[in-house]
Amino acid sequence: MRITFPDGFVWGTATAAHQVEGGNWNNDWWMWEHNPLSGCVETSGDACDHYHRYAEDLDLVAGLGFNSYRFSLEWSRIEPEEGEWSLAALDHYRRVCAACHERGLTPIVTFHHFTTPRWVSHHGGWEEPDTADRFARFCERATAHLGDLIGWACTINEPNVVALMGYLVGMFPPGRRDAALRRCVNDIFIDAHHKAVAAIRSGPGDAPVGMTLSMSDYQALEGGEARLERIRRGMEDVFLEAASGDDFIGVQTYSRTRVAPSGPPEPEDGVELTQMGYEFWPDALEATIRRAYQVTGGIPVMVTENGIGTADDSRRVAYVTTALEGVGRCLADGIDVRGYVYWTTMDNFEWAMGYQPTFGLVAVDRETLRRTPKPSASWLGSIASANALDVE
Repeated sequence: MRITFPDGFVWGTATAAHQVEGGNWNNDWWMWEHNPLSGCVETSGDACDHYHRYAEDLDLVAGLGFNSYRFSLEWSRIEPEEGEWSLAALDHYRRVCAACHERGLTPIVTFHHFTTPRWVSHHGGWEEPDTADRFARFCERATAHLGDLIGWACTINEPNVVALMGYLVGMFPPGRRDAALRRCVNDIFIDAHHKAVAAIRSGPGDAPVGMTLSMSDYQALEGGEARLERIRRGMEDVFLEAASGDDFIGVQTYSRTRVAPSGPPEPEDGVELTQMGYEFWPDALEATIRRAYQVTGGIPVMVTENGIGTADDSRRVAYVTTALEGVGRCLADGIDVRGYVYWTTMDNFEWAMGYQPTFGLVAVDRETLRRTPKPSASWLGSIASANALDVE
């Protein structure tokens, strides 16, 4: 059977500035990973040196057959202190956008991907309501410089994860554990998103604008239904409802979440686990696309992240095959899915877990930083080139 995707379907790979650029010392994550009490297993250091090697990496992405590339702007480079704008940094990201176009890649630009400038953190970070206005000002300035070259604009990457992990679980900066504060941060992120949408739309260019959301296929065990609804409300629904007026919603899915009446259950017997400790559950993508489309009132869906951390590349192929079959079923049912972007282009710094999880289509030698495409890279690239998936 052949699944054929719509004309103009977006096929891409994704990175984030702090995870690949290297040397991003002026943000909250650099501070956090160097704090011995943070729990981070290692520091980011030079990462993949993508800041200097982006042309080489874009050659790989285009050569494999993809038609888009998702990356993020590092706010702390562009506005290193409040109100001080780096023309050199803005010009750098403009060159990255231009290099994408030169290679036939549509730039999918994320304005905030987990990292916040140190000076913003000193002002209270995302628990301070004024941060929404500061972020919108940054989006306005960056769009004025880059907007005519941006193909898709993502305001904030997974605000639900930043709020959860930074303000309730305590594993991301600033390491807080306060349920009421987490709800407040959710509200500030939603305000920041709305103001960022207006700022980006006011600049040059006409890129579709939306947020990206971490989503999971929530499944209740017996008696866990009410708890599931409470969890999903704060993790997903408040953001999906806030996105209803956007041009698209970015769905980012890796697995399912089983919900028991009290506390998280153990992984189900017989279900494979990934390097992240997630269940190998590629069917989750179809479930989350359907739910995002329903709750947002039918705005277009872009799969802005989907992938697997594994040392066995054959399992990557198996995972993505099943996930894409689910995308095909969504399209067949009339759901407006605009594209599929794999996480991630190359093995990189996976936040608190350092360089241990390997999500990349391209391996990166940690000593030499040499890039080596894995078999899954050419496999997925060939699907992108054909705009079709052959399945048994």
